[in-house]
Amino acid sequence: MIQLKSDSEIDGIRTSGHMLAEMFEEIGPQIQAGMSTWDVDKLFHDWMKRHHAGAPCVGYMGYPAATCVSVNDMVIHGIPSKTEILKDGDVVSVDICLEKNGFISDSTHTYEIGHVSPDVHKLNIETEKSLYLGIEAAGKPGARIQDIAAAVSGHCRKFGYGVVRDYCGHGVGFELHEDPEIPNYVSLMNPNPRIRKGMVFAIEPMINMGTYRIKTDPDGWGVRTADGKPACHWEHTVAMTDSGLEILTRI
Repeated sequence: MIQLKSDSEIDGIRTSGHMLAEMFEEIGPQIQAGMSTWDVDKLFHDWMKRHHAGAPCVGYMGYPAATCVSVNDMVIHGIPSKTEILKDGDVVSVDICLEKNGFISDSTHTYEIGHVSPDVHKLNIETEKSLYLGIEAAGKPGARIQDIAAAVSGHCRKFGYGVVRDYCGHGVGFELHEDPEIPNYVSLMNPNPRIRKGMVFAIEPMINMGTYRIKTDPDGWGVRTADGKPACHWEHTVAMTDSGLEILTRI
């Protein structure tokens, strides 16, 4: 069931989202070659602790870290590790949920480490662009959820990219994952509710350079591209308000 949020509840999620945006702005530039993915997680988790914010990913269904740090062919849910070292040419997505005063926001940024290949850079640029095209579609009068999917997939498929189908965006605010699901591909099998005032959800294109198919690591968390090619992931939490669609995880 979709939970419509009141203005005061959206304000609480907005506060959480702005903190998350501030954290990315401060910590993101510190990510560099030679760091482990565990180091990356610690930078963000320490920031949350200093600012008295919660890390709701810790312990969620047994997940062991505050962030998901996914490198190269890891699409999502990469568990931070002291032995996985970032190197020049890597692409790494950092997916974070932040809780403040009981309200949760969710956002993902993908970082290029040093000098990436032109193909990887283009994948990252176009994935981020598809996120904003999805947000633009969601904000149009009378928009439905699959309008987001059409905008994201329509853009990415122009470049021959694979649009991940097994995972999707979602409602957020009170819990990490709420209704509705926000797929990035169009299907008659998917629900297609109209976007209404009070809806708060995360739009998150997960785009692969090759096939859309994925496989799961033995740890049960890490999700990789089936063909080993790179993936990129971008995400914002948005809310439909009286003034229109607002990006809550951007300052």
